[in-house]
Amino acid sequence: MHSIYQYQEFISEYLNSQYETKEPRNLYEPIHYILGLGGKRMRPVLTLMSAEVFDADYKKALPAALAVEVFHNFSLVHDDIMDDAPLRRGNETVHEKWNTNTAILSGDAMLILAYQYFEKYTTDVFRDLAKLFSKTAIEVCEGQQWDVDFETRNDVSIPDYLKMIEYKTAVLVAAAMKMGAIVAETSPENADLIYDFGLNLGLAFQLQDDYLDAFGDPKTFGKQVGGDIIENKKTYLYLKAIEFASLSDKQELLHLFSIHPIDNNDKIESVKQIFNNSGASKATQQAIQDFTLKAFDTLQKINIDVEKKDILHSFGENLMGRKV
Repeated sequence: MHSIYQYQEFISEYLNSQYETKEPRNLYEPIHYILGLGGKRMRPVLTLMSAEVFDADYKKALPAALAVEVFHNFSLVHDDIMDDAPLRRGNETVHEKWNTNTAILSGDAMLILAYQYFEKYTTDVFRDLAKLFSKTAIEVCEGQQWDVDFETRNDVSIPDYLKMIEYKTAVLVAAAMKMGAIVAETSPENADLIYDFGLNLGLAFQLQDDYLDAFGDPKTFGKQVGGDIIENKKTYLYLKAIEFASLSDKQELLHLFSIHPIDNNDKIESVKQIFNNSGASKATQQAIQDFTLKAFDTLQKINIDVEKKDILHSFGENLMGRKV
């Protein structure tokens, strides 16, 4: 097994080896740009890690890992357009740096390029990877649509929200891990369990992302803090605040989530105060812990060495230890 840093280096090296100057430049340069912004590359790291957990050489999993990374970044490009987000990983988003039409087309190309990496595998492995990838890709789209729908719905429940983030975020984390298992050709039972481990870790990760969106430090978070509040997104924080807040705070929160002021600073601070006063902040932190522990419980059922379980456990702890 290798360290997370080593996996990140392996992915960067493999990504760089795939780079080639192609025309039209305005199609491919935005792709190189968004992939070059890096980030922690959590999802492809999980693919390599999962492959090695099941005794395969990480090199065998590199094409699948890059497929996951390209697809994830494709979804970010389109997500940023839909959210009209100015920043991604502390840098200009693709649609801001180029334009919306270019960002849409480059994103479309990334989705196709992701599939091409599966062509490097044998027929059986290709089939299993493509089947999982197709299922995951449509779920991500469904989750994104639910996310959009929730902005104008007044009847969103906690189960509704959890299903949305499961599809929008967690299924890709889970699929990244199962792809490593598929490449390693482990048992179907192990592959399903590592998927469930990733799914619960992904749910915890997204809930933490929602929390950091409100309470994070923009210097370390890498995105615009308060973006969900500006967009009136009904996150776990919001739904718990509606559930727990006093009548006056609930009425104020409903009002704040019905407006789009020119200057959002006062709105963001007022909403954050309600999140804290109502107990929604603490409830969200508890939910993050609950899903993390559920992931660790699933981990114990996987048929691998204790040492490898410890490695995955440590990864989960480090992932959920992001600072605000």
